[in-house]
Amino acid sequence: MKIKNKINKKILIAEDDNDILDILKKRFEIDGFFVVSAKDGEEAVRMAESEKPDLIISDVLMPKLDGLKMLEKIKEFNKNIKIIFLTNLKDKENLERIKNAGNFDCLIKSELRIDEIVEKIKDKLGIK
Repeated sequence: MKIKNKINKKILIAEDDNDILDILKKRFEIDGFFVVSAKDGEEAVRMAESEKPDLIISDVLMPKLDGLKMLEKIKEFNKNIKIIFLTNLKDKENLERIKNAGNFDCLIKSELRIDEIVEKIKDKLGIK
């Protein structure tokens, strides 16, 4: 595995699907990011507080706490957190809930390539 230039940014990936989590983690590490992960919303809140990531990539539907409830708890100690939600949901209700939660992106998993996710993260973090 050849790692590109080291990027001094930490990403927390909150995803309960092990396959998706592994793919994202490996790709972001190859791109030079430091990656930590959580398998449910409660673990993600704890990791966000202890690890202080620069950005969180989170599934919307997760065990224990869904992505939006996780976000509410994280905003109690980090109001400026950057989050990109990944979901397979195409229903307007959940997309509307994300939009109303603040300035957060929501990407539909089935419509994306991993390169697009990496570019979105770099853009959100101001990395060229």
